[in-house]
Amino acid sequence: MKLLYIFSILIVFFFSTLTTNSETMSNNKKTDYRVKSLSIKILSTMVADSGIGEWGFAALVEADGYSVLFDTGALTDTVLKNARELNVNLAQTKDVILSHNHSDHTGGLLRLRREYKKQNPTALSQAHVGRGIFWSRPLKSGAEGNDMFDLEKKYKILGGKFIEHTQVQELAPGVWLTGAIPRIHPEKNVSGSRKVKTPEGVVIDNIPEELSLVINTESGLVVISGCGHAGIINTLEHARSTIRNAPILAAIGGFHLFEATDEHLDWTAKKLKEFGTKNFIGAHCTGLEAVYRIRQKTGLERKSCVVGAVGASFTLDKGIDPLDLAK
Repeated sequence: MKLLYIFSILIVFFFSTLTTNSETMSNNKKTDYRVKSLSIKILSTMVADSGIGEWGFAALVEADGYSVLFDTGALTDTVLKNARELNVNLAQTKDVILSHNHSDHTGGLLRLRREYKKQNPTALSQAHVGRGIFWSRPLKSGAEGNDMFDLEKKYKILGGKFIEHTQVQELAPGVWLTGAIPRIHPEKNVSGSRKVKTPEGVVIDNIPEELSLVINTESGLVVISGCGHAGIINTLEHARSTIRNAPILAAIGGFHLFEATDEHLDWTAKKLKEFGTKNFIGAHCTGLEAVYRIRQKTGLERKSCVVGAVGASFTLDKGIDPLDLAK
């Protein structure tokens, strides 16, 4: 009887192990999917050949039929007007990513949802955010400094919902959110004055909720950043360690390097070169001079390291199209 009991336990363990291994293999297969078709178009940044330039960021990402709007610009109607001028229709895009709580990335959400839901009830109805985006940012006056509380209420009235993420998450095959980004290197990309009320207490606000988007392609990783408050190198290292240890095919977006010293830019360029970075589009808060110095120090060509402009794009087959002003 005792032997029969032990045998039963071994059988259960055996099949349990098979199930676990099967699930692991399935997950590994899923996480290693490589996007075949990719298009990224900038809809909000400072430089503009046509459309409206502003201190903000937004980009439409289309990967193997899946589309997501990354950030929504600063002013309420910038992305809406630029999308129309560039013949971009966001009506079939359900998902939005808000990289962090700052208004130059969240300002267009309500207007976009309100306008495009007239064409499609699900348009821009699902906003992905990082844990901490709804934490209180108390001001010295005692007032609340986080506009996300008001935005959340109004977005819900429009039928939208927020989805919080704490870790790496695959939104669609080969399309990943970074989740919280570890601050391994001391890339000081936040002001030292604002505070955030965390579950552990009030501390300096280093934008803990910041998310970036990572697309896994056969040629390497494409990483899209809103502001890079976590640091561009921290972000890229996190992507390479959690999603796939691959070269950086492209780094696109705001990387908050406009105030960086020459020494810090040289270190950043050295790390970008180590990661095998092939394309760099520095938009929003990256800084013009920062882009040029990174181009010089990485040895990238003019066509593969550019200042981001409204309407500029990146595709797997053609690379960067910077348009005329940033060419």
